[in-house]
Amino acid sequence: MSKNWQIPRRTFLRGMGTAIALPMLDAMLPSAAPAAEAAAKTAPVRTAFFYIPNGVNMDHWKPKADGADFELPEILAPLAELRGDLNILTGLAHDKAKANGDGAGDHARSAAAFLTGCQPRKTDGADIKAGVSVDQFAAQQVGHHTKFASLELGLERGRQAGNCDSGYSCAYSSNIAWRSETTPVAKEIDPRLVFERLFSVGSSQEVAGSVARRNRFRKSILDFVSDDAKNLRKKLGAKDRNKLNEYLTGVREIEQRIAKSERRETITVAGVTAPAGIPKDLGEHYRLMCDMLVLAFQGDLTRISTFMVGNAGSNRSFPFIDVPEGHHSLSHHQNKAETLEKIKKINLFHMQQFAYFLKRLKDVKEGEGTLLDNCAIVYGSAIGDGNRHNHNDLPVVLAGKAGDTIQTGRHIVYEPDTPMNNLFLSLLDRQGVEVESLGDSSGRLKGLDG
Repeated sequence: MSKNWQIPRRTFLRGMGTAIALPMLDAMLPSAAPAAEAAAKTAPVRTAFFYIPNGVNMDHWKPKADGADFELPEILAPLAELRGDLNILTGLAHDKAKANGDGAGDHARSAAAFLTGCQPRKTDGADIKAGVSVDQFAAQQVGHHTKFASLELGLERGRQAGNCDSGYSCAYSSNIAWRSETTPVAKEIDPRLVFERLFSVGSSQEVAGSVARRNRFRKSILDFVSDDAKNLRKKLGAKDRNKLNEYLTGVREIEQRIAKSERRETITVAGVTAPAGIPKDLGEHYRLMCDMLVLAFQGDLTRISTFMVGNAGSNRSFPFIDVPEGHHSLSHHQNKAETLEKIKKINLFHMQQFAYFLKRLKDVKEGEGTLLDNCAIVYGSAIGDGNRHNHNDLPVVLAGKAGDTIQTGRHIVYEPDTPMNNLFLSLLDRQGVEVESLGDSSGRLKGLDG
């Protein structure tokens, strides 16, 4: 079927209080250009920043060889199928997460400095101060292109006041996104609330009415846009119809998983009470949030996201992988083999979920490539070894090719104490964000393009 018409990229399927964005379809591409060329020009670069707390077991993280000829250590083994889609970066540092005269509080500083590269003011009062984070620099310049300028996700509820780490406000430990130097951006951890935010539109009354009707009549959100979807399918070619059906099936599957997690009583694990919409299974919680981020990127609802796997200094326990002790407590391992083994198990669990996210991105076709090809996903921490509380030689994975501007499949070793913000500055360039410096950056990070 020849295409002699074009639908706008910002097309939504609409119903009462509902708007479902569409994935990239051939029908959205300029008809005058070949599909591959048009898709390459149309597909935006998406960035996401995953923060992990308490550092890692570096002996089982850092590859021994650099360049393309390296073996993945045990913690990175879940990335084996994705080896050609990512780089392992070694040598990066966050100087502003160090004490620099401020004494204890490395965990709080590590979260506050992770995306800002700025020294947080030591206070547990209202006079918090850090810096604008890389994600919010991007949101301020390119966020107007999408429904959401940015999307802040996480797995642990945080506090915005009080003392959480040696005189540092809980606002530092609970947030990595900072809209201004005094304003952190709170994350959302409830899958239901994220889902409704992604796919709801209109006044609060309309949204509430839509949710109430779905609950009362046990309807899917897709039922509210079925007429729009039916009319659109009539106009699409076979390839686009299949892509649309796959996308909507993904929306429905997530909706069903959220509903399943809500059919239980509120639980308390390791002293943390989870709201009713949050799955009891931490892995399922993690994957649900990742799946919704995939949909948000696929539907161009946002191009920028942050994801806190845990709050700074998180003491969550992991009994389901035979680690009943708290994560932060274990991170002070004193080089004990048994404790280091448990930290490795936690690191491996987190990496398995991250690998799931990357595989989901790679499964989505976009033009002649994949959604992952048009992403730059950073995964790491501002603490290397939790026992030493060091902020140099940090564990960092950079996944995706950022629209073919990053050469992947390598372990890149940088000079010691190279600012992490040099990486972030280079990623802003690839997203079309114009900024000369960021936090303590000293220039662009070299070597990403080969």
